[in-house]
Amino acid sequence: MVEILTSEEFELMKASGRILQEVFRTLQGEIHPGMTTFDVDKIAHDIITGHGAVPSFLNYGEPPFPGSICASVNEEVVHGIPSKRRVLREGDIISVDVGAILEGYHSDACRTYYVGEVAPEVRDLVERTKQSFFEGLKYAKAGMRTGDIGHAVQEYCEGFGYGVVRELTGHGIGTSLHQDPEVLNYGKAGHGYKLRPGMAICIEPMITLGQRYIEQLDDGWTIVTRDRKPAAHYENTILITEDGPVMTTYEEDV
Repeated sequence: MVEILTSEEFELMKASGRILQEVFRTLQGEIHPGMTTFDVDKIAHDIITGHGAVPSFLNYGEPPFPGSICASVNEEVVHGIPSKRRVLREGDIISVDVGAILEGYHSDACRTYYVGEVAPEVRDLVERTKQSFFEGLKYAKAGMRTGDIGHAVQEYCEGFGYGVVRELTGHGIGTSLHQDPEVLNYGKAGHGYKLRPGMAICIEPMITLGQRYIEQLDDGWTIVTRDRKPAAHYENTILITEDGPVMTTYEEDV
């Protein structure tokens, strides 16, 4: 089902999104070599619950997801489980995917952070993954189609020889975390679901330094690149309005 939200519901989505802005702003100054992915999870969890919200990911799915964030390091594309045993090291990258429910409305977003100094080719991957989101955002307007977004992301990333993950997609969002329509990171311009005012969607490129193929680990959650090359992930929640897209989870330079 595709939800069409009211202006009042949009305000609740914005409030939920501001919590994630605070999470990302805080983590930007906190992530460092020697901390664990459990430490990162606790920071996010405390911020979310401190605002009276609920982490969208905690106990989600089957088996129930055990963290408040997905903490995906290096070759882990998404759904990495926070762990006291996973220590971040100089040169790593970590994607922090996080959601919050406030008064019944979800927001969902992701940032990929550097742990200390990283290799230039990895830094380029992270920055270009972020830019690919903004290439797609140009088409997140009423009357455009989801295929326009996916085509823009794909064309930009494949132009650098990167892999564009096919099996994991963006999505609609609102009173549930994941809903229609799917927002693919590849596709044909002019195809897909037509966007309408009142919709809320997540665009979330997941881009690899090597081939696009992925596999799931035995923990039932963590998705990794098959060739074990690094992957980056960037996401925001977007409201479709008559006046263009509004990002609820975005703060400049974070």
